[in-house]
Order: sequence, then C-alpha cells, then structure tokens
Amino acid sequence: MNSTAIAPRMGLGLGSRLSFMMFLQYAIWGAWLPILYPFLLGYRGFTLSQTGICLSAGAVGAIFGPFIAGQLADRVMSTEKLLGISHLIGAVLVYMLGVADTFQTFAILSGVYGFVYAPTIALTNSLALHHMPDRDRDFGFVRLWGTVGWIVAGIVVGQYLFRYATPSEGSLEDIKGAQDAGRVFAFSLSAGLGLLMGLFCFTLPHTPPSKEEGKKLAWAEALGEITLQPLLTLFLVAVPVSMIHQFYFVFTSEFVSGIQNAAGSDSADSFAATINQVLGVGGGGLMTIGQMSEIVVLACMPLLAKGMSKKSLLLIGLAAYAARMAIFAYAPSLLPVLVGVALHGLCFGCFIFVAFMVVDEYTTKDVRATAQNLFNLVIVGIGIIVGSWFATGVVGEWAASSGEMDFVKLFSVPMWMALACLAILLVSYPGRKKLSA
Repeated sequence: MNSTAIAPRMGLGLGSRLSFMMFLQYAIWGAWLPILYPFLLGYRGFTLSQTGICLSAGAVGAIFGPFIAGQLADRVMSTEKLLGISHLIGAVLVYMLGVADTFQTFAILSGVYGFVYAPTIALTNSLALHHMPDRDRDFGFVRLWGTVGWIVAGIVVGQYLFRYATPSEGSLEDIKGAQDAGRVFAFSLSAGLGLLMGLFCFTLPHTPPSKEEGKKLAWAEALGEITLQPLLTLFLVAVPVSMIHQFYFVFTSEFVSGIQNAAGSDSADSFAATINQVLGVGGGGLMTIGQMSEIVVLACMPLLAKGMSKKSLLLIGLAAYAARMAIFAYAPSLLPVLVGVALHGLCFGCFIFVAFMVVDEYTTKDVRATAQNLFNLVIVGIGIIVGSWFATGVVGEWAASSGEMDFVKLFSVPMWMALACLAILLVSYPGRKKLSA
C-alpha cells in the first residue's frame, strides 16, 4: 500500500450519523455524572465511604462488561445491535438510580448499570473507527460531538437547578439543600436520552463481527497484544490517571458549587451572576467549560496528530492534569477555578482521546473492539474502583479529618500523582513510530 495515498473523505451522511451517536452517548453520561457526589452525599444522606462504594460499584460492573461486550462485538453480534440493546436496558436502569433511596439499592443498581453502559463507550469508538477512511483525520471531528452532548446535558441540568431548584431567599445551606434535591432531574433526563440512543443505534451502519475461523477468544488475543510496547506503558499509567480523574469527578461539582453560591450571593459580583445565568448552578453547568475547551482540542486534533508524536500529546495531557489540581488546591477562587476546569480539554483530549487512538493503531483489526474495551476497563473500571476508594475513603477522610474539607490537602495528592505519571511516561514510553506491517 502506498503510504502517501490520500484516504477518501468521509461522506456527510455517515459523518452526521456517527456524530449524533457520539452526542447521545456522552449526553447520557454527562447529565448525571458531574452531580452524583453532591446528590448522594447531600440529598440521599450517604456517608463519604458509602458514596465511594456507590461510585466503585459502577466500576465493578464495568470490569466484567467489556469482556462480554467485546467478545460479542468481535465474534458474535453486530456492534450496532449490541449498542441498541445495551442503551435500552441502560435507560431503565439510570431512571431507577434516580429514585433509589437506600444505599444498598443504589449500589446494586450502579453495579448493573456499569456492566451495561461502560462497554458502550468503547463500542461507539470501535464502530466509528471501523467506518472511517482516515482515523487521524476523521475521529476527532466525530468524537467532539460527544463533548457537545456532555455540554448540552450539563447546561440543561444546571439551568434546571438555577431556575427551578434554587430558592430566591434563604441561607447558603438552604440553597444547597434545594439544589441537592433538584438533582434527581438529571437521572430522568439521562433515561430519556438513553431511550433515544437505544432506538437510534439500530439505524447505524452495519458493523459485523469478524467471525474468523480458528481464532481464539478475542479478549485473550487482545491481552497478548497489549503486553507489548507502547501499550504496556499506556495501560499501566492509565490506572493512576483514572484515579486522578476520580478526584475531579467526585469532588469538583461540590467544590465549584460552593464557590458559585458564595460568589453569587454577593450582589456586587456581576461576573459570578453572569456565569450563573449562562451555565446555571450546582457545579455541573460550570464544569461544561471543560468540555467546551475539549471541543477546541478535539477540533485541532487532526493537525496535532499529524504534527506531533503521540508521546508528546500524552505528556501534554498529563501536565494539564497536574496544573488543574494545583489550581484547585492553591487558587480556589472563581476565575482561577474556571481556568482549571478549562484545562480538562487538554487532560481528556491529549491523554484519554489520544490513548484510544494508540490502542486502535497498535492492535490488529479483528480484536480492536475488545482491545478498546480492555482499555476502557482500565479507565472506567479498575481505575475508578481504586480511585473512588482512594479519593473518598483515604484522601477524602484525611482531608476532612478536622470536620471540614481541606481542599489544599485533597487536590495536592492527585497533583503529585499526575507529575509522577508524567515522569514515568517520559522515561518508559518509546519515542519511535510503529513500523509498517
């Protein structure tokens, strides 16, 4: 094959369908994930440890789901049908999460939902990549619509909380309690989006399993491929990176919500009032600034991927993780925190997104769906289980030992973890390009 040949352009119809798929995939998740911690801790009254267990339960399900889903997609069932069935089941489960009012019920439902939803993240990636003429050129544009979906869902929830769940009078504690109760809406919104996604998936391009005779289990073959460099280093570093991610998603909504409410109560602070009017309150809306910056990064990814090595992009992502946690720890006021949230674009775009591209590049075609699911298992499975326990039961308990959360202590831990990951990747990840087959 001539390496200089230019791949054909992706058609408008195909691009639109794949983009809408990504929009719904991440709107479903973005509706409830940013507000989960204050919902459980504040409204449901769970303890910090129980909240961490609920977060981990979804990840436990996510560990087992990818093995089954990847095997089905690579060997048995077309990917679009598997996605449709999974999302229809997930829509029912996420609605039940919103009404579950006991710790045991929520933890069990969370585990089942993780089993069903987590594999769909990697499956949408593998389906899109399967139909793209040029991975580096086309994937960034399609995937950024997932970020748009996350933003839209987050702002809808934030606006709902601002307009229908924020009392015009009362103390900051009263306002917080009303907003915590209003977060139930996020699960209903996610369920409606999941139903739409489940039906839409059956219209996606047909993506059949390979069904190659004589092949061993897809996950066993994929495990053999990821023990080679650079995938070995990438998979190992992904565990602490996922733990760092948990500090962001567990604590940031509560952290920025407190900053928003305090700044918004000052009638002279027009900047805070404008932020609340546009993005809503409750933390989730403000956190969509991170996804807005993510769009910029993903839109630039075709140029970045052509002009920079994957290793350089991964290092930029890790540096952004460290910088974000440093800002949260040492500059906890509205404007610096907005900058820290905006760094999410580099964190996700240059590490998580590029990592999925690396997995696709360094695995063989007939096990790519499984390999993507295995990496997804590390990010939303193992890393979240360990990260949820570590962030809440270890660091969270330590940072709140005085009776009030010490955010300097809390966010300085993932800052140092990110710097350590950066050093490991710098030394261990090979700089040379993959040889052509």
